[in-house]
Amino acid sequence: MSEPILIERDGGVLTIRINRPERKNALTADMYAAMADALEDGAQDRQIRVALLVGTDGIYTAGNDIKDFLNDPPHSEAAPVHRFISFLASTDLPLVAAVDGPAIGIGTTMLFHCDFVHVTERAHLQMPFVDLALVPEAGSSFLAPRLLGHAKAAELLMLGRPFNGAEAVQFGIANQLDAPEDLEQAARKTAHLLAAKPPAALRATKALLRHSETLLQNAMQREGAAFAQGLGSAEAKEAFSAFLEKRQPDFSNCG
Repeated sequence: MSEPILIERDGGVLTIRINRPERKNALTADMYAAMADALEDGAQDRQIRVALLVGTDGIYTAGNDIKDFLNDPPHSEAAPVHRFISFLASTDLPLVAAVDGPAIGIGTTMLFHCDFVHVTERAHLQMPFVDLALVPEAGSSFLAPRLLGHAKAAELLMLGRPFNGAEAVQFGIANQLDAPEDLEQAARKTAHLLAAKPPAALRATKALLRHSETLLQNAMQREGAAFAQGLGSAEAKEAFSAFLEKRQPDFSNCG
């Protein structure tokens, strides 16, 4: 079995490839740890100028691996998923993503932290946190309304409505729509164009463009507290049980 996270270096570009297609690239704690380690190491390596996040076989990521998530829930800030999200929110390392197929949950919310996002028409993005009796994460409750406006953010976060790559470009979540066969090459071209820029000026520009870090961190702390509370609720137990049993949840007895 191949490694679920593949790390590649190509000049100044660090590529992180999610490589678990047999499970729709669902993310485990170990996979989050591998991605966080790679990004943190890359940020310290001044030969690395850009990080490129890609999927495999027409799949970006189906989000968290539910069984792994339930066996090892992220209760502390040291949890791999929190390390990964915190890096995305705070780093000055430019981030490029190439999204094809499903990008569910964290697969969508991580894109709010990327500087350039390439998508295909068949990209399937969704933030179904409420459906799992949870709340948004990765600062999306702060970033989505500022990027999309309250009405559209409520539609995508509260209803959990899925949307495609063309809509992601329209909403301002993605920069460019590419054909599936051109996606990775186009994203890699963007990454190399960035990597050729003056590195200090590039990182400083990203830092200047970034949303208020204090406000974002405060939002992420509030999300984390609400997320942890939700994990212990009867609603979450029913939502996760229904997901694993492939049935519709019944919240009629949850109050």
